[in-house]
Amino acid sequence: MTTPWGELALARFPEDPRERLRAWDASDEYLLRHLAAEKVPLSGTVVVLGDRWGALVSALAAHRPVQITDSFLAQEATRANLARAGVGTGAVRLLTTQDPPPDRVDVLLVRVPKSLALLEDQLLRLAPAVHAGTIVVGTGMVKEIHTSTLQLFERILGPTRTSLAERKARLIFCTPDSALQRPANPWPYSYALPDGIGPVSGRTVVNHAGVFCADRLDIGTRFFLQHLPAALGGLRVMDLGCGNGVVGTAVALAGPSAEVLFVDESFQAVASAEATYKANGVPGHAEFRVGDGLTGVPDGSVDLVLSNPPFHSHQATTDTTAWRMFSGARRVLRPGGEMWVVGNRHLGYHVKLRKVFGNSQLVASDPKFVVLKAVRK
Repeated sequence: MTTPWGELALARFPEDPRERLRAWDASDEYLLRHLAAEKVPLSGTVVVLGDRWGALVSALAAHRPVQITDSFLAQEATRANLARAGVGTGAVRLLTTQDPPPDRVDVLLVRVPKSLALLEDQLLRLAPAVHAGTIVVGTGMVKEIHTSTLQLFERILGPTRTSLAERKARLIFCTPDSALQRPANPWPYSYALPDGIGPVSGRTVVNHAGVFCADRLDIGTRFFLQHLPAALGGLRVMDLGCGNGVVGTAVALAGPSAEVLFVDESFQAVASAEATYKANGVPGHAEFRVGDGLTGVPDGSVDLVLSNPPFHSHQATTDTTAWRMFSGARRVLRPGGEMWVVGNRHLGYHVKLRKVFGNSQLVASDPKFVVLKAVRK
């Protein structure tokens, strides 16, 4: 990436030489050009919210910024990209969206996230640290910035305007208003699950902002819950890409002697899963882990992997995550262990499972979704 301060070699994480998606886009470049051209004073506490792969904090490392992200993969990419630039990780303070934000923010740079709820939550968390002199600049692609996005900045921080578009990217300028009466933070949000979905029928779900389908049960998970394996007692089960933890909680309720491992790369998701599990007083043992899929899970240590793989990486449609999930699951499953997957019919997961496991069996289907099973031979 070309910046006003030189060239940066950047990559996503985990790095894959076959990956064609870049670790930055035109909105990152637009923001950096603006900061340099307008000689924006990057002094005091500089906070970068939503930096997707560390491109912004890598470029601004000399100003010792604070990065706040919901993504474990983004944090790891940041560490790797800083190392490529010859910058020690001590130059950037890495925080998650679950960590307490800085007490004072003098410059706030916002890479607009896909989730409007996550933006709302994080702006409300940061607002007490913003003062009248804080410089607030947001950035995103034109298709990511909507009237509702600007209204959030207006409602939480102060008067907001946008720039002209450049290369399909746009900037957001916000002037903090210390007299603004801010709304209360509605996150995390809880609701009761519907009936007819097995052990979790009528149970409570807790969702932190940014988690997929945070205000309702998505139809894919609903279908999955109706077709989970029957014999779960005594098994070590992984809810891979756990989201709000509904599937893993259903397993724990159906098989109290099961050991459930909840895994997601989103800090918000794992916090939601743990809150959902605890809200329902589930017996048994559970572990909650934020990480890169199955990295760190010992080979042959799991009896059952359950997953609803994502097929988007931010705005890009990709099957890279599903491939890595399936390959990782085969490694960690014991011989005879099973992976159960739900997905849209058109995604062709049965083909991928056959390539990884050598087999794939249809468990259930409807016009939109399929539940598939693969066995580690």
